[in-house]
Amino acid sequence: MKLLRYGPVGQEKPGMLDSSGTIRDLSGVVNDIGPSTVDDLTLAKVASLNPSNLPAVSGEPRLGPCVGHIGKMICIGLNYSDHAAETGATPPPEPIIFMKANSAICGPNDDVRIPRNSVKTDWEIELGFVIGKTAKYVSEADALDHIAGYCICNDVSEREFQTERSGQWTKGKSCDTFGPTGPWLVTRDEVADPQNLKMTLDVNGKRFQDGNTNTMIFGVKFVVHYLSQFFTLHPGDVISTGTPPGVGLGIKPDPVFLKAGDEMVLEIEGLGRQTQKCVPD
Repeated sequence: MKLLRYGPVGQEKPGMLDSSGTIRDLSGVVNDIGPSTVDDLTLAKVASLNPSNLPAVSGEPRLGPCVGHIGKMICIGLNYSDHAAETGATPPPEPIIFMKANSAICGPNDDVRIPRNSVKTDWEIELGFVIGKTAKYVSEADALDHIAGYCICNDVSEREFQTERSGQWTKGKSCDTFGPTGPWLVTRDEVADPQNLKMTLDVNGKRFQDGNTNTMIFGVKFVVHYLSQFFTLHPGDVISTGTPPGVGLGIKPDPVFLKAGDEMVLEIEGLGRQTQKCVPD
């Protein structure tokens, strides 16, 4: 299934995308797509429905983040061998973990606001996954059972804030609108192999990122296992798993960064497309 949330900011309704590409309203079945509704039992109930019996949503409504009321958004840094190489970094011996403030999360096609005084705002297409079952001290063998589904994340990053000013990465990763998520939550039964998904990102029609999740250093199974050794993962938590090469910072000899008026288009095989316009904050 492809689950989604549509409507104005803060007023999103739950929906699903049927086989013809029509949004179907799920408001009469679940109150939202979020922590209390991404468990296996609820997803099975929704999957059993005949979409044609659900109200069709007319027009092209705004899409919100595909999961609402996210408890925490956890990101993995330098998790692609080819991306680590382009930045000149040594592949890490264990996953690099950082958090993105929930206030950064926005809809997949919402504008990305370039922060005041920003000179190095950058893009990062990433495979995200959503926890569907509480995970604590989980084995790799059982890891995928704790995932509700997958989505696209854009880990927008201000590189000067992130690495050239003192402190941790958080302030360079958490500016408002720096976490477009969606368009859909694609349930895990529709993703045969999360470690073999093509992913691309274009800026102003030019392809910058053209990668595949098969170059991850730490795969999805290991990431669930690893994170769950340190803290509990709760239903509705989102984990963003790192980016392939082609970020603006890695372009040689002159890095390229986002400016107002630029447009990003992100796609991951089977997970849909995001389109964001950059605007001044």
